[in-house]
Amino acid sequence: MKKSKFSEEHIVRILKEVEAGAKVGETCRRHGISEPTYYVWRPKYAGMDVSQLRHLKDIENELARLKRRYADLALEHDALKDVLSRKD
Repeated sequence: MKKSKFSEEHIVRILKEVEAGAKVGETCRRHGISEPTYYVWRPKYAGMDVSQLRHLKDIENELARLKRRYADLALEHDALKDVLSRKD
């Protein structure tokens, strides 16, 4: 999937600009995005602050780290069970 040239913080600022009363078409032209792109971003980022977005990203990164750690431990556990079952 193609990476957006806009950071998530920039996307939130664009959405806040429209929420503040700017017209969607004018805002999209000024920032160089299409209106369908705006309407794709809106459900994903609407109502978020930049600080909330950063907090969400931190939580997602922590969750990914914990999932990797769990997967490593599960593999180690299975390997140990396999070794113990061979000894019997």
